[in-house]
Amino acid sequence: MILGINAYNIRSGGGVTHLVELLREADPVLFGFKKVIVWGSTSLYKKIDDRIWLQKERVALLNRGLLFRLLWHRLKVRKLAEQAGCDILFVPGGSDASGFKPMVTMSQNLLPFEWSEMKRFGWSFMTIKLWLLRWTQGRSFRKADGVIFLTEYAKKAVLKVTGRLSGNSVIIPHGINSRFIHEPRFQCDLSEYTVDSPCRLLYVSIVDVYKHQWYVAEAVSLLKSKGIPVVLELVGPSARGFDRLQDTMERVDPAGEFIKYRGEIPYEKLEECYMAADIGVFASSCENLPNILLEGMAAGLPMACSSRGPMPEVLGDSGVYFNPEDSTSIAESLHNMIASKELRQEMAQRAFEKAQAYSWRRCAHETFGFLAEVAQKQIGKK
Repeated sequence: MILGINAYNIRSGGGVTHLVELLREADPVLFGFKKVIVWGSTSLYKKIDDRIWLQKERVALLNRGLLFRLLWHRLKVRKLAEQAGCDILFVPGGSDASGFKPMVTMSQNLLPFEWSEMKRFGWSFMTIKLWLLRWTQGRSFRKADGVIFLTEYAKKAVLKVTGRLSGNSVIIPHGINSRFIHEPRFQCDLSEYTVDSPCRLLYVSIVDVYKHQWYVAEAVSLLKSKGIPVVLELVGPSARGFDRLQDTMERVDPAGEFIKYRGEIPYEKLEECYMAADIGVFASSCENLPNILLEGMAAGLPMACSSRGPMPEVLGDSGVYFNPEDSTSIAESLHNMIASKELRQEMAQRAFEKAQAYSWRRCAHETFGFLAEVAQKQIGKK
């Protein structure tokens, strides 16, 4: 069989990481695929490793704006896939209007399917974009021969909007890059933290309206007011929530003594941030699969985590939870963890062991197995 991968809307972030790692760990021949063809932009082409069975096709129009990408996808993909003899088309970006059958797509963005989260963007271009994605992805999921979800929570949230799907569906979580995997470190007693050597909290995420970094900053200021030696390091690019975060930082820590915003750090260097931290914090209220939470777990950090979305499904009983929109709740969870060396050790070890189930090799094996199953089912109907 021949597999085509339409990566027309895979341009940055987790979508790129997923496809690069998936193809790096894949062995398609085991599942009956003699060739895999990927259509994508030049930047994506450069990031994907060369493999004997892989044919990488750079598409000039995919280096340009959204309109050009949509036109290429709508007018060219079906013909290209048919000419290449593809037995199935995989569209990991979620939206498909090519008309090629059989087709498998994937849900990686949950924002369009949770109205309470969409409302945070107000009347804005982002809200319009999310509504369009809600329509295009919902339509694609309903028409697809197969849909891959990342968590059980995400599947339920999407199906509330789309209704029953006509094709098969499966849950296949992403993996974790092995360089993030580090055994939990020795934990200090509360008495050993000082002003010069404080407890180091780390929150890695884009600063956006559903990530709630400002509530975490307020929570840390509450801890400082109680005399607890603690610093918060925020890592991630700035977006629509940055002004609110900046206002909060100026209000609770005008001298910049215990809240540090480092901005965006290259993915290749994030491991250093995790290794320098004592406790990981994750305060998002909307995720499909919280990759950053998984990275913190794999890095051996005890995690203080939002109780929303799929986070309890992923972290389980291996962390402490809080309401991400309540600074007092966040402060209480962090205080409980900082105050107990034993709790931190137990949570870090449990989370580390739980994270081992999330490997890219497993993800690749299950993904290609599902693609082969869908393809063979359609071939059997012909």
